[in-house]
Amino acid sequence: MISSRRRGRVAGLAAGLLTDLVFGDPRRGHPVALFGRGSAAFERLSYADTRRAGVVHTVALLGALGVTGVLIERVAGRRGAASAVTTATSMAAATFVSLGGTSLTRTGDQMATHLAAGDVEAARRLLPSLCGRDPSVLDAEDLTRAALESVAENTSDAQVAPLLWGAVGGVPAILVYRGANTLDAMIGHRSPRYARFGWAAARFDDAANFAAARATAVLVIVCAPVVGGSPFGAWHAWRRDAARHPSPNAGVVEAAFAGALGVRLGGPTQYAHQLEIRPTLGDGRAPQVSDLARAVRLSRAVQVATAIVALVLSAAGRSGRPASPRS
Repeated sequence: MISSRRRGRVAGLAAGLLTDLVFGDPRRGHPVALFGRGSAAFERLSYADTRRAGVVHTVALLGALGVTGVLIERVAGRRGAASAVTTATSMAAATFVSLGGTSLTRTGDQMATHLAAGDVEAARRLLPSLCGRDPSVLDAEDLTRAALESVAENTSDAQVAPLLWGAVGGVPAILVYRGANTLDAMIGHRSPRYARFGWAAARFDDAANFAAARATAVLVIVCAPVVGGSPFGAWHAWRRDAARHPSPNAGVVEAAFAGALGVRLGGPTQYAHQLEIRPTLGDGRAPQVSDLARAVRLSRAVQVATAIVALVLSAAGRSGRPASPRS
C-alpha cells in the first residue's frame, strides 16, 4: 500500500504538471528569477577569480535550497492526517516553479511562426527567451538552427530533468536541481569572468543532468514516429556524434533530435562572450522552419512520456519508512 506521503508526492507532481501546462512560467515574480537575483547579490560578496570561491558560492546557494526543501517536507510530514494534502501542496508548488516545458514549446511555436512569416527581426527579439546566443549576427537559417537546438537541449533541462529529480527525490531534489540549472546559466559559461569562478556550477549541472539527458534521448527514439521521424536515425546520431559535442549532455539530446528529424545541427555558434565552432550532429540538411515546428511537437511528445514515467516512478518509490496502518 502506498503511504500517505507517497500519495501526496504523486498528487503534487501531477498538480504541478497540470499547472505548468495551463499557465506556463509566471511573467512576473517567478521564484527562479528571485533566486537569480539573490544569487547575483551574493556573488558581489563571494566573487573571486578562483575555483575555490566558485565552490563556496555554489555549495552555499544549493545547500540553502536543499535545506529548505528538507524542512518543507518535514513540516508537511508532521501534519498527521493532513500530511498527504500538505505534501501534495508543497510538491505541486516546487514542481510548478521548476518546470519550463510549456513555456519552451510556446516560445518555439512563436519562433516558427515569426520565421515562417519572414519576420527575422521579431525572431531575433524572441531568441534570448530560448538561448544566450547573439541574435544580431544571425540570419533566418541561423535563427532556425539556434531555436531547434535550444528546444532540444531545454526539453531535457527544463522538463525531463526536474520531473525525474522530483520523482526520485521530492521537494529537496527538485529545488536543488532548478537552482543548479539557474546557476549554470548565470555563471557556468566560459567567459573571462567565470572561467574559474563558474567551474563548480557548470560541473554540478553536468552531473545533475547526466542521467536525464540520456533518458531524454531514449524518449526521443521512442517518440520520433509521432512526428514522422526516425528512431534509428536518433539512435545512430546519438551514438556516433554526441561525444564530439563540448557538453556531455547537450550533445546527447541535440544529436538525438537531429537524427530523429533528419537534419544537421552544429557549426559556428556565436555567444555574447565568444564564437564556438560546434561539431556536426546528424547527416541531414540544414534545418528549415518546418523542422523547427516538428521539433516542438517532438518535445511535447517527450514531455508527455516523461510525465508518465515520473508519475510511475514516484508512485513505485519507497518513502523511506513503513506506511502507517491509516495510510
